[in-house]
Amino acid sequence: MFEYELHQVRSAELIQRADTHRLARAARAAAKARRAERRSAGHEAEGRVSTERPRRHRAPRAA
Repeated sequence: MFEYELHQVRSAELIQRADTHRLARAARAAAKARRAERRSAGHEAEGRVSTERPRRHRAPRAA
């Protein structure tokens, strides 16, 4: 009877580890999909709008 209970405990632990692994894999896949969606959202019809270069000063110049 003791061996049967050990088997049940080990089986439950393996099932829990498999569930945890499955959830972690699904979370990584969802994060990867979100990153890909964000990357592709910036490259649609309008393209990249903002540039990395500094803007000119907005103060008016003397003529």
